[in-house]
Amino acid sequence: MATDVAQEQVISVLEEPALEFGNRQLTIDPHDGLSLFGPFSAGTSEDPGSPAHIVLGTPEGLALWNDWSTAMNKPAFLEKSERHRLWPPFPGYQAAYGSAWASQPVKAFELDRAKLIDASRKKDNHERCFAVVEMFLDCLEKTKKIDAKIAVAICVVPDEVWKNCRPESRVANPTDAGISKREKELRKKGQLDLFNEFDTEQYQLSPDFRRQIKARCMKFEIPIQIIRESTLRLSDEMKPGERGLTPLSDRMWNLSTALYYKAGGKPWRLATARTGVSYVGIAFRKTQDDERSACCVAQMFLSNGDGIVFLGDEGPWYSTEDKQFHLPPKSAEKLLKGVLETYNDMGGTQPMDEIFLHCRSSISAEEYAAYLKACPENCKLVAVQVRLDKSGPRLYRVGNMPILRGTLWKRHDRSGFLFGSGFKPRIATYDGWETPVPLRIDIQHGEASIDSVAQDIFALTKLNYNACKLGEGQPVTVGFSDAVGEILLANPTVKDRKPNFKYYV
Repeated sequence: MATDVAQEQVISVLEEPALEFGNRQLTIDPHDGLSLFGPFSAGTSEDPGSPAHIVLGTPEGLALWNDWSTAMNKPAFLEKSERHRLWPPFPGYQAAYGSAWASQPVKAFELDRAKLIDASRKKDNHERCFAVVEMFLDCLEKTKKIDAKIAVAICVVPDEVWKNCRPESRVANPTDAGISKREKELRKKGQLDLFNEFDTEQYQLSPDFRRQIKARCMKFEIPIQIIRESTLRLSDEMKPGERGLTPLSDRMWNLSTALYYKAGGKPWRLATARTGVSYVGIAFRKTQDDERSACCVAQMFLSNGDGIVFLGDEGPWYSTEDKQFHLPPKSAEKLLKGVLETYNDMGGTQPMDEIFLHCRSSISAEEYAAYLKACPENCKLVAVQVRLDKSGPRLYRVGNMPILRGTLWKRHDRSGFLFGSGFKPRIATYDGWETPVPLRIDIQHGEASIDSVAQDIFALTKLNYNACKLGEGQPVTVGFSDAVGEILLANPTVKDRKPNFKYYV
């Protein structure tokens, strides 16, 4: 058997998947497509035009955003034209998306900078994150009185606040004495302190600012874009001590693409997408209850670019023996069934002819049989294990250059290594810092060839609307699983969860 497998091994390079833009025009690079043809949603009911937005920040943050909004309607480019291949010029929002960016927000909410920074300096990580998020949510609460339909909210955050409100951050000069570990454990269990008032919910939420505010603001039904103040620097020059940034043109591209998507438009879609085919990424996150306890979440992506998120059951899904996550049959069936029902409830009309499950953990035969039960009649189901394999092959081109992006090492018809990162001919370089790590792809259940599965996974590396890039190292089905999982699963007390993927990125 080993001989047969060895004879089938083949190395090939997949073509860079094409994307579809305005007027059904195709190109491989989002920068080219948007500059030449405009977004896929241009002229359709999904086109947000000039999105009505609000902005939240300190006086300094609001001033930075005001300048940025004005600049976003103008071109941005590096003076040295030889660098344009790597860092394409930004033509201006209207030139790229068909409508001018509204330089004035519907409403600007000002936060007290001193109070915000003081809140971020609380000694306990849960308390400081909760206090900072509360200040932003107080502003979002006021949006209920605004008559205009808000498409997106921009939260401009001071860099110190961002750094302090991370799970592992340590504040150098805290503004309070904090609480002991024992007292914190008692508060987590809801045991009240007779002499101090506190909100018990804060100890059930993520101590990460981004994850917590993304989860808690869903009740306002407004997608948010979080931006550090330093990101809004309108210069490519970096002074000593300043945060290193990519060129202004690159930041303009990334932020404008994210805002267009969150406002309801689709910048592009996969030209290779097949009607009736959907991709479901299944992710797990361990909880703090015990070593085996974990939650699961599913993300479904359709051929038209829509994304749906569904939270599954919590239970002892983690195996300490094989270090894998596995769902019992009832929970597996419920997870996929829930995703499909959510899609139908959202008005989905695309037929489900084929569903591909992508998971970092292996999928057992029992799980696969349960997923099959949830599938529509005559729907084909294929289960694929997809994960970055740091112990996998590290290949180089002649001259010690990184391997070409899209290189597929086919081990046999159901297994292979795919390099989502690597040298990109379009930009004539490798835009990464480390040696490219391959994706290990194993078709575990269902009928499909490694060639077609790898082609689909390669195409899904181009569905990250949170940035404007030629392609990512991982497909969107697993590349965002940690971020989505953390937002949903690290904030278990949040009730108003939205199924739309744009709320999570």
